Amino acid sequence: MALTETPICNFGWKAVDFDLKDPDGRSYTLNDIKGPNGTLIMFICNHCPYVRAVVDRMVRDVRDLQAKGIGVVAVMSNDWAQYPEDAPDKMLRFAETHGFTFPYVIDDSQEIARAYDAVCTPDFFGFNADLELQYRGRLDSAHKNAAGPDTRRELFEAMSQVAETGRGPADQIASMGCSIKWRNGGMVADVRRLIRKVGL
Repeated sequence: MALTETPICNFGWKAVDFDLKDPDGRSYTLNDIKGPNGTLIMFICNHCPYVRAVVDRMVRDVRDLQAKGIGVVAVMSNDWAQYPEDAPDKMLRFAETHGFTFPYVIDDSQEIARAYDAVCTPDFFGFNADLELQYRGRLDSAHKNAAGPDTRRELFEAMSQVAETGRGPADQIASMGCSIKWRNGGMVADVRRLIRKVGL
């Protein structure tokens, strides 16, 4: 398990379209899941201890954000052939166990994770109504610990602000978790990230 942190928010970056299926074969595009007041795209998986530690808080906060007009989807991009706990049948069970109120889709080619430059699970991308990135931070301040009554719901607060104003908070704290499990040892993804950084 490689602990990885997300980059700082690239404000205004436009969401990339996708067409991904859930374990039951239903297809979802960005247009299908976007909300009138914003959109939240979450890269998660079943086996990651960071996801497992926060999943029930995540589901609670997502449910509250959906009530505010935020559309939500969870994307599983890991190489599930190498990590069978993330296989589609296990995704279905994970979603049912934790009461997902949003689609949980498979990025089998890993192209969407690369397009979003997703780096870890969980990795949160919060967009405004114009599909401009406004949040790339953590769920809350509890990390893998149990959340106390004074735990700030940072994702919920940020996306509530986005729903109301179209802008996310200037100060954001990176999410952290297990690295995306790339095929071929992540070589292609690493090369593409390097190309983006040097501007080629």
